[in-house]
Amino acid sequence: IGHTELVVHRCLWTAIMLILTTTFLSKWKIFYKEIKDKKKLIALFLSGFLIFVNWSIWIYAVASERIIDASFGYFIMPIISVLLGYIFFKEELNKKRIFSIILVFVSILILIFFNLKSLPWVGLIVAFSWAFYNLVRKKIEIDTDIGLLIESLYIFPFALVAFYIIANNGLNDFNLNNPGLSLYLLLAGPMTVIPLFLYVRGVELIGLGPTGMIFYITPTLQFILGYFYYGEDFSLVKFLSFIIIWIAVIIYLNDLYEKN
Repeated sequence: IGHTELVVHRCLWTAIMLILTTTFLSKWKIFYKEIKDKKKLIALFLSGFLIFVNWSIWIYAVASERIIDASFGYFIMPIISVLLGYIFFKEELNKKRIFSIILVFVSILILIFFNLKSLPWVGLIVAFSWAFYNLVRKKIEIDTDIGLLIESLYIFPFALVAFYIIANNGLNDFNLNNPGLSLYLLLAGPMTVIPLFLYVRGVELIGLGPTGMIFYITPTLQFILGYFYYGEDFSLVKFLSFIIIWIAVIIYLNDLYEKN
């Protein structure tokens, strides 16, 4: 299936699932109350755009065999979140955390200066879109699922039009003649909403830094899939940059452990 159609279905079924959960939990009164706040609507429009960019680039990375590059983005994202947490929320930033942030930027500079032709722009977009998405969502006081619903409703009309264009040109893989594949596409809704809901809720409860560190499970598994299962290219320069990032992660995790 083309990555464009996959992005479209992810947007469509995410919105539909959130509409169903809002109905099931009887939270439409909360929804109508929140949409009267113009500042929140603007902020959620921005966060909705950021999450759409993140989804699109990630699916493109999978389709174009650039999972390792995308995992690079998810590796540096939590450290960027640590910096954003300090700048916007005055979250604690000691010498070890500062050193972790410096190491991340060193790894990026290594890739820029020594491997410019294969710069992991996919990873950089993934990292910054996700980090700033977390930042915007943490600044908004709104029920996690209602916030996700409003974000998805911003994207929904565009996804619907895109699906119409794809189907009208006979390019859609989602149809009754292929129920197995159609079911997989439908599952894009819950497979997006459930982990995203839990992650955003985690950001709201414990902050950008600690949540970001727990998130390292994700890029680790992505890297393993990309390198060992899909056999993607992994140059010496990328290997060096990843080593520096892993050192940054270890330093930060050790700091969290000592703090607790």
